[in-house]
Amino acid sequence: MTSRVALVTGGTGGIGTAICKRLVDMGHRVATNYRDEARARAWQQAMATEGYPVTLVPGDVASTESAQAMVRAVEAQLGPVEILVNNAGITRDTTFHKMTAEQWHEVINTNLNSVFNVTRAVIEGMRERRWGRIVQISSINGLKGQYGQANYAAAKAGMHGFTISLARENARLGITVNTVSPGYVATDMVMAVPEEVRAKIIADIPTGRLGRPEEIAYAVGFLVAEEAAWITGSNLDINGGHHMGW
Repeated sequence: MTSRVALVTGGTGGIGTAICKRLVDMGHRVATNYRDEARARAWQQAMATEGYPVTLVPGDVASTESAQAMVRAVEAQLGPVEILVNNAGITRDTTFHKMTAEQWHEVINTNLNSVFNVTRAVIEGMRERRWGRIVQISSINGLKGQYGQANYAAAKAGMHGFTISLARENARLGITVNTVSPGYVATDMVMAVPEEVRAKIIADIPTGRLGRPEEIAYAVGFLVAEEAAWITGSNLDINGGHHMGW
């Protein structure tokens, strides 16, 4: 298996951590970004203790300039980015008639504009080398909507529109672009939801449970593999049957 350089944005979160581990297990050299250095360094140490070396670089994906500097830092330490997983995301939930412009723009900037910022910084190199793997981590709520998440759902739906356009532009150059849309996964964010709310969510999932971060990471590993060269422009729903479509 060829060892590639992989950049996972938002890699210190629950799903991001699982993706980083999966890519390391596949033999890749993995990097992620941080804004809180102390927290990130503690995470990096814990990962290293488990046998998962991950390179850390500063970077605010919501900023074009910071994202470009982040990519340059990764490439200086590890080499050109060949695998990109756009995983960074936040929520600022409230019903739309109460939503402030700040809540809207903060989510759009971090969840959607970040996809432009980071991908733009790596796409020319991928095109020159005629190989690349780009995966967006979207959400079930970008497919079906969610009460109080007009900002989040809009950003996550926009991710796949980006995917299918970029896939068409780069398919002949050995670059695949795909989306993974997780359902409700047992991350710290979901587990912080009141127990009675989680129970209602789980009751609506045909498999009868929340997903595991490792199950999302498995899908990412599948899509970035050498053998996945004919899979592009796709969206992979991973939600236990919670939302089904064609």
